[in-house]
Amino acid sequence: MSGAIENCLAKSVFYGVELPEPLRVSKSQLYTLAGNVLGHECVCAIGVFDGLHKGHRTLIEAAREDALRRRVPLVVVTFDPDPAEVLFDRAPRLLLQDADRLCALASLEPDALLVHAFTPQFAALTAQDYIEEALLPSVYPVAIHVGSDFGLGARGEGHVNDLAALGQQHGFEVVAHQLVTHGGAPITATRIRSLIEAARLDEAQTLLGRNHFLRGEVIHGRGEGAGFGFPTANLRLSAKDCLPADGVYGCYIIDGARAWPAAVNVGAPPSFATKSAPLLEANLLGFNDNLYGHTLSCVFIKHLRPSMQFGDLEELKRTVFHDIEWVRIHLGETMLEVDCDI
Repeated sequence: MSGAIENCLAKSVFYGVELPEPLRVSKSQLYTLAGNVLGHECVCAIGVFDGLHKGHRTLIEAAREDALRRRVPLVVVTFDPDPAEVLFDRAPRLLLQDADRLCALASLEPDALLVHAFTPQFAALTAQDYIEEALLPSVYPVAIHVGSDFGLGARGEGHVNDLAALGQQHGFEVVAHQLVTHGGAPITATRIRSLIEAARLDEAQTLLGRNHFLRGEVIHGRGEGAGFGFPTANLRLSAKDCLPADGVYGCYIIDGARAWPAAVNVGAPPSFATKSAPLLEANLLGFNDNLYGHTLSCVFIKHLRPSMQFGDLEELKRTVFHDIEWVRIHLGETMLEVDCDI
């Protein structure tokens, strides 16, 4: 298996990225990644950045180029948790868990990350209150980069023009970026969620610039996979995760620096009706270890088939062996070492 696969996996899960201990500044957390930014002018890129897709990366790269021209640090500003979790009873499923989103942003190597704790009280701030009470006490922006659809302040009622007016008062420029498009439509987290939930992984990967992954703890499962001769890992996922459609997928399961090819079932298999079935069940190739209690990453590569109802156990076995054979041919049959040079 070529090193390109291992490097692709590392980039997909932001392997090797570690956040330093944050500084507490004005009820927010500041992660200093490349020198001290406190008391210095800077360029800011502000957003939620769920998924850190190609549109987000383009905005942050433009902010980086602006910071280089001005010879000041780049500070990426975001929120934890995702504001949708606080603002909506039925929040959209997350493309990245909050901790992974921060690591994803750190992987782009800004000089610092400023993370606002998003609470109901924070959500009630007006745009002016946010700038004067949360942002300016933490950093000193000379320019702020946002998407053209950016909403600021209580109920998102402050827009780019309002932010620009505040910039005139406080001495910073506002740069609003049009949304990056692909295939004639904007790249958005909502669009990517829809693709993943429809099992259109290739299209989602194109917009993300990486493979979608989920992270979960290994729990004891039903054991049917082991009965077929394949070791299994059953991952308990977060209810907040953006899950692909129920079915079987070719994946890699990652534990630390180790990755195994796997045929992964998402959803409770209809052949084994049980309310306690795990959401994600992986049949691993080249595996001979104990992972109970570990938190693993599942990187989705290919949708193999939808969930099926089988007439008998033999039909189920034939289908599972066919899934495993696809993984063996296309993804390999031995453990890989994940390349941390991302």
